[in-house]
Amino acid sequence: MVRQISVFLENKSGRLAEITRIIGEAGVNIRALSVADTSDFGVLRFIASDTDKALEALKAAGVTATATRVIAAEAPDRPGGLASLLQVLSDNGVNVEYLYAFFHKSGQNAVVILRVEDKEKTLDIFEKNGIKVLTPEEVYTV
Repeated sequence: MVRQISVFLENKSGRLAEITRIIGEAGVNIRALSVADTSDFGVLRFIASDTDKALEALKAAGVTATATRVIAAEAPDRPGGLASLLQVLSDNGVNVEYLYAFFHKSGQNAVVILRVEDKEKTLDIFEKNGIKVLTPEEVYTV
């Protein structure tokens, strides 16, 4: 499983730019990210090339950030590729809390970052169904 960083953001102009600047100045690359918002705040979730260094930089700047373990799995980069991965989970009663995806090169497999209720069950289901789960090193160095 990979480590994802989550940051609660005030929903105001420039806040996302400030957070990404802090991470960049620490020499950390953002590999994937997702931003969800409400009227008052947003949640930035991202995978960094160096989780510990990113957390350290954010905390030094007074930003509250947490790390969470998530699953990074491959899905075919074709129409219906994500649906096939999600169907395997649905068929096995796994609830997906959230997900976001990225790909390195078109035509290759996409990487899907998943937060699920039961990580161990999901890893077992992926293994039994031939779905590749990426190691942290594979994700952090994309």
